[in-house]
Amino acid sequence: KVNEKGYPSLTITNVKGSTLSREASHTLLLHAGPEIAVASTKAYTAQITVMAVLAEVLRRTKGRPQTFDMSHELAVIASAIEGVLDEKSVVKELVDQNLLDTANAFYIGRHLDYYVAMEAALKLKEISYVQTESFAAGELKHGTIALIEEGTPVIALLSEPVVASHTRGNIEEVKARGAKTMVIAMEGSERDGDDIVLPKVQMELAPVLSVVVTQLIAYYTSLGKGLDVDKPRNLAKSVTVE
Repeated sequence: KVNEKGYPSLTITNVKGSTLSREASHTLLLHAGPEIAVASTKAYTAQITVMAVLAEVLRRTKGRPQTFDMSHELAVIASAIEGVLDEKSVVKELVDQNLLDTANAFYIGRHLDYYVAMEAALKLKEISYVQTESFAAGELKHGTIALIEEGTPVIALLSEPVVASHTRGNIEEVKARGAKTMVIAMEGSERDGDDIVLPKVQMELAPVLSVVVTQLIAYYTSLGKGLDVDKPRNLAKSVTVE
């Protein structure tokens, strides 16, 4: 439809020569390297990063004021991701304690954390077959909290200090209904007792870091269940099917 109307189009892809790339006016490759797993991980984080860089280029083109140094902040995030991977045993322990014997789980978050929660829930259900849903934490008590049962794992994401206290209120609400909570907080939003504390990074880019933790959660859940992490049942790469 875009081509029919004569508008220029841009495809952001990790697959050179894909159908979308051939159809679009322009192609921006991710250069993330081949992904062996069906479920997207590094291509996903690379896509967010490339879109952030694209936004920075548009800012410069339009002469908008700079709010932070994109190159510096992405370097900070790369270092923070390495730190998370160095401490991945903490994630495995949380998974072993909370997710291996459950049929259902939930992610909650506000603002950007909610979008990470949606990707996190998809990843967990894709490769571990745990029925996982994401909820906007601010809407939790408008009906969806009825799904919380005794022992239900609820994973909360807190990267924005301005809304962290509200999400913590939601954490207490699900705890009161018997949920097993896991809290992933960023420095500046953390409290004693949080399960994982991430290094502080630029708030607008926080999903690039926090999603890596959720990918590890999905990975260790699948591994702990004895499943094939790279080839989950019934799935195929989106570039190979309509």
